[in-house]
Amino acid sequence: MFENLSERLESAFKQIKGEGRITELNIAATVKDIRRALVDADVNYKIAKEFTDTVKDKAMGEKVINAVSPGQLMVKIVKDELANLMGGTESELNAKGNPAVILVAGLQGSGKTTFSSKLANYLKTKKGLSPMLVAADIYRPAAIDQLKVLGEQIGVEVYSEPENKNAVQIAENALKEARSKNKNVIIVDTAGRLAIDETMMTEVANIKSAVKPQEILFVVDSMTGQDAVNTAKAFNDRLDFTGVVLTKLDGDTRGGAALSIKYTVNKPIKFVSSGEKMDTLDVFYPERMAQRILGMGDITSLVEKAQAQFDEEQAKKLEKKIRKNQFDFEDFKQQLDQIKKMGNLKDLMGMIPGMGKALKDVEVSDDAFKGIEALINSMTPEERSNPDLINQSRKARIAKGAGKDIAELNAFLKQFEQMKQMMKMMNKMPMGRFMPGMKR
Repeated sequence: MFENLSERLESAFKQIKGEGRITELNIAATVKDIRRALVDADVNYKIAKEFTDTVKDKAMGEKVINAVSPGQLMVKIVKDELANLMGGTESELNAKGNPAVILVAGLQGSGKTTFSSKLANYLKTKKGLSPMLVAADIYRPAAIDQLKVLGEQIGVEVYSEPENKNAVQIAENALKEARSKNKNVIIVDTAGRLAIDETMMTEVANIKSAVKPQEILFVVDSMTGQDAVNTAKAFNDRLDFTGVVLTKLDGDTRGGAALSIKYTVNKPIKFVSSGEKMDTLDVFYPERMAQRILGMGDITSLVEKAQAQFDEEQAKKLEKKIRKNQFDFEDFKQQLDQIKKMGNLKDLMGMIPGMGKALKDVEVSDDAFKGIEALINSMTPEERSNPDLINQSRKARIAKGAGKDIAELNAFLKQFEQMKQMMKMMNKMPMGRFMPGMKR
């Protein structure tokens, strides 16, 4: 995510590192490089210039105090201004109504239908609401079927009228249906086009007038950069939407859309989405995103993701087993399952400070654990619970069953034993320090 921008900004800060004081001379080169980095990231030149002018004004004359170097001070100023550029603080979704109506708009291919389903899943699992999805895209082939498949995956009802070609009427009927079934929020997936046209704009505007939504969310493909910002402006001029959603952040994203859109339309970014899995939707926090862009990581989000998958009862049982040095392969597999549920592996590792740069040219596949899982699955239940049973003949059977050679199995067994030894050393330490959610 934003790897090139992060690298360019880090290079810009080198101009000032090691200096004893921020001066007009050493700030000029840094600001110039920051502006170039932003423009290369597809940020509008006017926005980039205004941003760097603000940074320069705030940096000029600042003295190094409390052992803070000019480089550190400059990074903080840029981080604060990046956060301000992207909205400053997070913006809450308004899901209050009888039912609340959320209208989802955007160009075809921006990820509206997938986002609509992710949002329904988010409202159901995180907010305890009872959502209904509405298939109001009457033009794209298989749009209704796609929404039904996704709705079935997350256990959310999808309202559709396949034979009806009046999207406004479909939305109105869905509202009545939701009230009769005590649904407290409906999410209307509207039609998109390959480009802005009057027919699409009129239809979405008419749906807005008919169902009076609490939220109108404009979905933006973040890989399209400045084009996405221009499209957002056109939509906002007509619809006056309430918030923006950035999709496909796991792709080759330069950052232009994320950095420019709030400035251009003065509407907050409410969510960011990556991947196709239904749980890969996150509230947008400008401060956290600014930290990630600058290579500072995002430990807060990482902890939140861990806590979302955290099972307190399971953790207590695990703590007892670790204290007794009884941690086994079944426990290890459960921990892997929890990590996988947290999201894209490379994205998670990028939340650790300093890891973003280290992972720049490293391919981290979500299938990274498959080899280990295959080895564990090839073991008998008895072998998983008692690793000491695994002798040479059992090793041959396990390796063959997993499609691996014995050398790979031996390496894994050695790593597992080292991990157990480390856990044994931690036995006398309070486990609450290491396990999220445990009482201190």
